Amino acid sequence: MPLTDRFDLPLTTRSAAAVGHYVEAVDLLLSANAGADALLERALASDPDFALAHAARARLHQLAACPHAAAAEIAAARALAPRLSPRERGHIAAIGLAIDGDAAAALAQVEAQIAEYPRDALPLSLALGVYGLLGFSGRRDHHQAQRALLEGLAADWGEDWWFLAYLGWARIETGALAEGIPLVERALALNPRNAHAAHARAHGYHEAGDAGGGASFLAAWRRGYDPASQLYGHISWHLALFELACGNAEEAAAIYRGSLRPHAVQGAPLPSLADAASFLWRWRLYDTAPSLDAEWAEVAAHARRHFPRAGLAFADLHAALAAAAVGDRDGLAARIAELERRDGEGRLPAGAVVPTLCAALGAFAGGAPGKAAMLLEKALPDLPRIGGSHAQRELFEDTLIAAYLRAGAAAAAKTLLSARLARRPSARDEAVLALCSR
Repeated sequence: MPLTDRFDLPLTTRSAAAVGHYVEAVDLLLSANAGADALLERALASDPDFALAHAARARLHQLAACPHAAAAEIAAARALAPRLSPRERGHIAAIGLAIDGDAAAALAQVEAQIAEYPRDALPLSLALGVYGLLGFSGRRDHHQAQRALLEGLAADWGEDWWFLAYLGWARIETGALAEGIPLVERALALNPRNAHAAHARAHGYHEAGDAGGGASFLAAWRRGYDPASQLYGHISWHLALFELACGNAEEAAAIYRGSLRPHAVQGAPLPSLADAASFLWRWRLYDTAPSLDAEWAEVAAHARRHFPRAGLAFADLHAALAAAAVGDRDGLAARIAELERRDGEGRLPAGAVVPTLCAALGAFAGGAPGKAAMLLEKALPDLPRIGGSHAQRELFEDTLIAAYLRAGAAAAAKTLLSARLARRPSARDEAVLALCSR
């Protein structure tokens, strides 16, 4: 009888010990917990030719932004592919294309793989989340696409903690809180240490306008989470924003300095940049921030080091936040020019919305709120194309509201605030709306 993974899919190896380590490692990887690399090393020590262990390690290195290590591991998996089953070859092909940077081909391979093997979790995971293949596809409807994909697979998955967390999150992001939150809570009951479920629950609190509940939940959950784990920084970002929304600026600042600033984060450069820059920008927008020159200088240096050239829209936008905040007009102008060039060549999936948003941030920070508002209005219909979640993209709406108010356009600010409040409650938006009505 063949050895199988946790999803009842056969594995090409004769080592039961290798399979045991692999299954445990994949669960850690899928739940965004530290420790998977050591387990995969043990799996490969038990069977050096265990191809899917090499592929899982490649994916782990990719998530950690270690491209050379990822390339070496996927090359090892590909070299072993001829002796594998069709399912395993397709599994390796999907991960390999993602590591190669061929996002369109990787997504097509994931779709083909899941059509044949709907419970092949690692390939499916490539398409999911805010930084997944669908999230960064440049589609306006990437949230709806993720939900449709998962809804179509639900009958094959049943009560699985990993799948339920993502399906619940997809429903939350498409406005179905009453359907999504219970799924996420079921996922947490099945695996309380699944960081993706905790993250999805944070989004549920955000969309329900319950900052106090979100802060209490995350503060308790985060205490048992290893800071070396993939989502530690991002969960800390949600917690800091909940504290800021509750008026606890000192607590939010302490979270930033201990868990969000680039030198404090053990995670990959992109989420570190996005979380740090977006928190600092909001902190200043909400009129609770002291001088943040030192904090912004650190984030700007991080952006220049890890993303010196344009091309990855979500990174570019957060690098633009930092450049605008520190007054680096030349750096921002160069990034915008490169983005416009890439867009003209058809090499920017999110399209012209990216350089437009970057220019708007520069105008806002440079004291031109009217110009910033004009550019942000132009960009707003295409805002989902940049990727990220509703919670992440609200930064640009917050900036537009602030630009309206600084430009004396209170009526426009009221219109946008009312539209947001129709989608989800927010005590802060209610307070700003009241000020606009005076």
